Amino acid sequence: MEIITIKGGKPLFGEIQISGSKNSSLPILSCCLLTDKKLSILGVPKLTDTFFFLELLSSLGVKISDINNLSKSQRVNLQAKNITNNKAPYDLVKKMRASILVLGPLLARTGKAIVSLPGGCAIGSRPVDIHLEAFEKLGAKISIEDGYINANAPKGLKGNKIIFPKISVGATSNVMMASVLAKGITEILNAAREPEIVDLGNCLISMGAKIKGLGTSRILIQGVTSLKETQYQVMFDRIEAGTYALAIAITGGEIELIGVKKEPLILFLNLLEQIGIKYYITNRSIVFKKNSNILNPVDVATEPYPGFPTDLQAQLMATMSIANGVSVITENIFENRFMHVSELIRMGANINLKSNLAIIKGVKKLKGAEVMATDLRASVSLVLAALAAEGETNISRVYHIDRGYQDIVQNLRKCGANIEREKI
Repeated sequence: MEIITIKGGKPLFGEIQISGSKNSSLPILSCCLLTDKKLSILGVPKLTDTFFFLELLSSLGVKISDINNLSKSQRVNLQAKNITNNKAPYDLVKKMRASILVLGPLLARTGKAIVSLPGGCAIGSRPVDIHLEAFEKLGAKISIEDGYINANAPKGLKGNKIIFPKISVGATSNVMMASVLAKGITEILNAAREPEIVDLGNCLISMGAKIKGLGTSRILIQGVTSLKETQYQVMFDRIEAGTYALAIAITGGEIELIGVKKEPLILFLNLLEQIGIKYYITNRSIVFKKNSNILNPVDVATEPYPGFPTDLQAQLMATMSIANGVSVITENIFENRFMHVSELIRMGANINLKSNLAIIKGVKKLKGAEVMATDLRASVSLVLAALAAEGETNISRVYHIDRGYQDIVQNLRKCGANIEREKI
C-alpha cells in the first residue's frame, strides 16, 4: 500500500505544465475504432485510466504504438485495421466507467458490440439507459444479458432525431461517434456543451466527419461512409488546472499553469476572483496569485457546462473550509459526491450536509490527520486540505489519484510543498 504524506502550511511558488485532458483523451482514443486508418493522438496524459483504456482497445484488436514512451512523448498511435473482438469484458470495463465509450464506435463500425455494464468511481448512479435509448433510435437492437449490453445493427445505423431527457457528456460522446458513420442526418438535442465534447467533435471533423453545432445544445451530424487518417492534439485538462489554481487559494503563493487557456475556464476564473484570487494571462499560461490571507465564502451549485463542474466540487469545498464565513455548495450532478466530507471533518473542517447541500463554516486552521481517499476528486481534495493544514497528514488509498492527476506529487514538491509518496 502507498500513502501520501504532507506537512502543511507552506505557500506554493513555481510553474506546472498542465496535462492533456483525461476527459477528452478517452473518447478521442476510442475514435480509432471508427476507421481502419491510423489515428495519432498528442497530449495523452499518463494516467492509470489511460492505460486501462488502451488495454481495452488492444483487446478489441487495435494496434497501439508508443504506449511505453507515453510519459515522454505524450503521443499514442492507434490503428484498428481489423477489429478482432466485439466484446469488452467485465474484467477490463469494471476498472473505469469510460469503457462504455467503445460501444458506439464498435456498433457503428461492425454492426455489433457486446460491452459489460461499466464500473468506475462510486460517486452515484450513472445509468447507461440514455446511451441505449439513443442507439435504439439509430436502429440498433439492444438487450442486456448476464451483465452485458448486447447491441446489434447488422444493416448499419440510420440517422435520427435524438432528444436526451437530461444532459449527459458520456451519452453525447457515444452517440456523436456512432452517428458519424450512420446513414443520413442525426440531430442531437439537449446535447452536452462541455469543451471536451467540442474537442472530441473537432477530432472527428479532422478525420472527415461532418458535424455542426459543437458547443451548443443542438448538434447535427451528416453521416459519411468512411473516415481518414489524422493527427490530433488533445486540449488541456481544465479540471487539473482548476485543482492547482485552488491549491494556490488554500495555501497562498503564486503559480504559473502552462498550456492553459481562458475560454474553457471563464466561469471558474470569475469564481476565483470572488474568493480573492487574482490571475493574469500570458501567451503560454495563466498565472494565479493570492494577494490576501482572507478567502471570501461563496455559494455554488454544480451544473453541466457552462456551469460549475462537479469534478471541482470537492476541491472547492476543501478550499472553502478555511474561508472567512459560510459557503454553500449544492451538488446537482451526483448524489454520492460528498464522501470526502467525513475526511475533511477529521481535519477540523466544519461541514454540515442537508440532502445535496453542503454548508461549510470556515475555520481558522485545518489540522493534519490520518485520512482516506474514496474516489478520484475526493482524493485530491484531501491533498489540498493537507497542504494548508497544521502538522502532518497521511492520505491512504492514493491509487485513486493516479486515475486523474499525472505527477501531482512531483509537481507540488517542485513548487515548494512538503509532500512525499511512499510504500508502507
